[in-house]
Amino acid sequence: MWTRSALSLMAGLGLASATLAADDLANLTADARDVTGQLLRQISGELKREYQLSGSLRSVVVCKYTAPEVSSALSRKNGVVVKRVSLRVRNPSLGSPDPWEQKVLEAFDRRRAAGESGEQIEFGEIVQEPVGRYYRYMKAIPMAEFCVACHGTREAISPATLAQIASEYPHDQAIGYAVGELRGAVTYKKPL
Repeated sequence: MWTRSALSLMAGLGLASATLAADDLANLTADARDVTGQLLRQISGELKREYQLSGSLRSVVVCKYTAPEVSSALSRKNGVVVKRVSLRVRNPSLGSPDPWEQKVLEAFDRRRAAGESGEQIEFGEIVQEPVGRYYRYMKAIPMAEFCVACHGTREAISPATLAQIASEYPHDQAIGYAVGELRGAVTYKKPL
């Protein structure tokens, strides 16, 4: 019996995946969940540790330098591209979604607005792109309590952190979030 998650992952599949067996799709999804989970755990662990040691000022540095390093290392290790994207980016060069990711992020926002738990929101499908066929997957990133220190309302962010964000990210759009809202998603792309 397929779970709701598995059915929602399969719902977006088109003719490009007609020859892909259900077991193959399940394996691709399991791998994507594993790698995206690793990324979220590693970045979250770094952020929490630095936040406890020195507050939100150090957390900004973790997101700017450590998170891209972790993404790059996991991508190389697994032969995929894994990174964080958002509709309201902090770092446009690393976090801007491509057209497929943008559509999925918009769908995630609609699903969250309809009452679905941000922790459960994910989507995957086989896509045909001009340069090849890929399994693409995204997992929503809901705002946690400690995220508000850097991504909350202007009133929730310390003046020193606001100044550092303005200095590090002059084109920042990633504030004004509340706990539980979707900050963005981890995206995973594997060539087939």
